[in-house]
Amino acid sequence: MRRDLSEVNSLNDTSREKTIIKTSIIGIAANVFLAAFKAVIGLMTHSIAIVLDAVNNISDAGSSLITIIGTKLAGREPDKKHPFGYGRIEYLSAMIISVIVLYAGITSFTESVKKIISPQTPEYTGVSLVIVGAAVVVKIVLGKYVKSVGVKVNSDSLVNSGEDATLDSVISASTLAAAVIFLLWGLSLEAWLGAVISLVIIKSGFEMLKGTVSQILGERSDPELAKSIKQTVTEFDGVEGAYDLVLNNYGPDAWNGSVHIEVSDTYSADRLDRLIREIQTAVFIKHKVILTAIGVYSINTQDDEAKAIERKVREIVFSHEYILQMHGFYLTKETNTIRFDVVVSFDAPDRREVYKAIVSDVQKTFPDHKLQIALDTDYSEI
Repeated sequence: MRRDLSEVNSLNDTSREKTIIKTSIIGIAANVFLAAFKAVIGLMTHSIAIVLDAVNNISDAGSSLITIIGTKLAGREPDKKHPFGYGRIEYLSAMIISVIVLYAGITSFTESVKKIISPQTPEYTGVSLVIVGAAVVVKIVLGKYVKSVGVKVNSDSLVNSGEDATLDSVISASTLAAAVIFLLWGLSLEAWLGAVISLVIIKSGFEMLKGTVSQILGERSDPELAKSIKQTVTEFDGVEGAYDLVLNNYGPDAWNGSVHIEVSDTYSADRLDRLIREIQTAVFIKHKVILTAIGVYSINTQDDEAKAIERKVREIVFSHEYILQMHGFYLTKETNTIRFDVVVSFDAPDRREVYKAIVSDVQKTFPDHKLQIALDTDYSEI
């Protein structure tokens, strides 16, 4: 079952990889073309802003190249050392792009400060301004296209490149505005404009880097994704609840996970096996998530006394603050044991103190019973 799902996932990854590489190649071609023209114009007109803009285009081309390399490496087949694949390499490539953007911002800021201290009068021409104007349009279109594809295929590298291209269009537009101001009033704002633009680039680089590092550290899964997966699971006949959903991310759109389901204590192993396989298939088809394990909580369905005790215990548990869930309840009469899991929100000042209070209150109400109460965690915290 898992092998079949992985093979389907591999086909999807191949299509995604081709899309990312194609988009990156378009980005490289456009940026190299723009950089060449801007470099010539910048040197001819002695414009530091246009020269820095050209350098920025070269860094963008480098970012696209890194995206291609990162995507190719991330698409490698799983092996003995990395059984879950190499998908997280894409996060590393996105981080490298963020560092490049940050470095470009710092470098351009340094050059701009030098020009403020030792100004040089630019020499604009009509042709140069037309080319810079055309560059603005190209970068706006390129930025929107690359970012939209990045969002569509869930590629942070493309999204970062698209945002950077959009920022570049603002830079080019500012450069054009500075040129017009100089031609009309003879006021040279290039160096100051370059410094302001550089600070914007630095801020953007920091934000990109912060987001990428957060993903590498491991963020909680999207609550909406977790909610929809649980809904899919509970739609199956006989499944009374879905809990303890854990999702592990091994790259964009590469999710493995596990979940617990509540079913009647009358289910046979054969019936459970069929149900679990059907759930795994449905979750993968609808959400592209491979459930590597589905645990089972049995529910007392043949004992009215057990049901009454559960209702009382649930009342005690939810009388406390910060309780998100109570699940997995089962009464074993042979050993007089009550067992269940309780989920306490991370918003609680002290989750363990809340747990201890619950154990104490349940034990007072049922002094003759043994308790097996687990302090559980909802990793999606819906």
